[in-house]
Amino acid sequence: MTENTSKKNEDRDPNALIAQFQILQQQLQNVMIQKETLNMSIMEIERAIEELDKTKETDAYKITGTVMVKKPVENLKNELEESEEALKIRMNSVEKSEKLLTDKLKEIQSKLQEILKK
Repeated sequence: MTENTSKKNEDRDPNALIAQFQILQQQLQNVMIQKETLNMSIMEIERAIEELDKTKETDAYKITGTVMVKKPVENLKNELEESEEALKIRMNSVEKSEKLLTDKLKEIQSKLQEILKK
């Protein structure tokens, strides 16, 4: 049997589709958790930048491991802004994965509905 024939049979097999649907649901759930974690990290960084903007101090402390290190406020802001940018890039990637998974789930759901109508 060729790969295409195998794929077509799999597309008609409700058990295979249900299994694939469940796997994709689990993957989507993991992506949603990643997205929420990234979102919380971005919000945390934004609040830290706001606080650094408000301060009249020239130095602030950054926790590195188990040590607090004194650094110029501008350096800390730059580090935070770089981290925020990296997290936003990662968020875009996660959102693309979320869309792909959602689209694939809708496609499988349609196939399952067609099979069940027969």
